[in-house]
Amino acid sequence: MKKNIIRVSVFILAASMSLSSCVVSKKKYEELLSRKNALEVDKASLEKEKQTLEEQKASLETQKAQLEQERADLEKQKAEYQASLQQALKEGKTLGENLNMSKSQIDKLNSDLKAREQKLAELQRILDEKEKAVANLRSRVSNALLGFNDKDLTVQVRNGKVYVSLAEQLLFNSGSTKVDPKGVDALKKLAQVLKEQQDVNVVVEGHTDDVPVAKGTVGMQDNWDLSVLRATEITRILTDSGVSPERVTPSGRSLYVPLESAKTKEARQKNRRTEIILTPKLDELFQILESA
Repeated sequence: MKKNIIRVSVFILAASMSLSSCVVSKKKYEELLSRKNALEVDKASLEKEKQTLEEQKASLETQKAQLEQERADLEKQKAEYQASLQQALKEGKTLGENLNMSKSQIDKLNSDLKAREQKLAELQRILDEKEKAVANLRSRVSNALLGFNDKDLTVQVRNGKVYVSLAEQLLFNSGSTKVDPKGVDALKKLAQVLKEQQDVNVVVEGHTDDVPVAKGTVGMQDNWDLSVLRATEITRILTDSGVSPERVTPSGRSLYVPLESAKTKEARQKNRRTEIILTPKLDELFQILESA
């Protein structure tokens, strides 16, 4: 509306100046011209104000759209929260029902748990004692057999057992089941330790290489016989030296548990051996496990 008023004013001013151009004074003309310029400035200011208002309107429209989107998002979140709350209340009610057990039931569970903890502690104590006993047994056996070459005799702990491995050259001549004097000496020293360790079981395992025994060897058909006869011969030496016979079990493994699979002379020599396996008795441990 202001814009229309300005246009009319400018038109009237121009007409007046045209009609009276001959009679108006120079001063009047300058006044009219000054008013015209002022109106032009007002017009430009109003145009700028209009543009600013239009930009503000567009910004407000954008803000309105954003607020409406935020409101929609909040409504969605509200609905999801209410659904989640209802589900949580439902689950809480179910949980409360499941936990609604009597005091006697809780006391029984606590009692059972305490008993299991005590049994576990006892089991751990026995295992620790057995581990200590195995380490002590290995130490005593190693000390008793210090005078023998490492290539002929080794003492190791594997799987909670002490393995005394004796090479063939320490015990037997090739194909023989008679123990050499040096081997007898080693076995007697080992027997002396075992006599003092009454809670240790002994398994004697004979092992051969893959070369078959010579045909016609008295009392032997194959390597099974050779490995078993060597094991029983060593068992006799141990029991004759004072180890209780009920603690010793001879067995033959023939060629089927080799240390090395190669067909070389050195590999076969390693495979020809006797292993004496010392195992602490685990009766107390088994009793605990059976009662668990």
